[in-house]
Amino acid sequence: MARVVLVGLPGSGKSTLARALAGRLGCLALDTDEVLARRVATPAAAYLRREGEDRFREAEVGALLEALGADAVVATGAGVVARADARDRLRVERTVWLDAPDATLLERVGAGDRPLLGDHPSEALARLRADRRPLYEAVASAAVDTSGTLEEALARLVEVAS
Repeated sequence: MARVVLVGLPGSGKSTLARALAGRLGCLALDTDEVLARRVATPAAAYLRREGEDRFREAEVGALLEALGADAVVATGAGVVARADARDRLRVERTVWLDAPDATLLERVGAGDRPLLGDHPSEALARLRADRRPLYEAVASAAVDTSGTLEEALARLVEVAS
């Protein structure tokens, strides 16, 4: 069973903090976007564009279940909470919601390949926050502010994940 599962909006630091926390805990770090990409033989963003959000979310749940089979810190895709079956599973894991102010998230995602942020990332992020906040709250046993330095965010995460 996974030691810790990280959820949160794009740019919240899930992948970066999963690697850092896994190093601290001496276990694997898994990213469901990478697991999905391996399973479908294409990058997650390209698969989302090609197959649409419904098929992507279905594949994402499969990637989540695979990742949860390992003793690891699991970084999830930002929208994994959109599906009820994923939320049901996340509720029984040690799930931590990572968050930061929108300005910080937008700075971090920069020019990255984020199809759901589209041409107006600020508006899209605000919409995602409004839609997903209650879903993150429903699955997480703790929340961590990831603004500031990596070391500061990691210290806060270690405190709630230990």
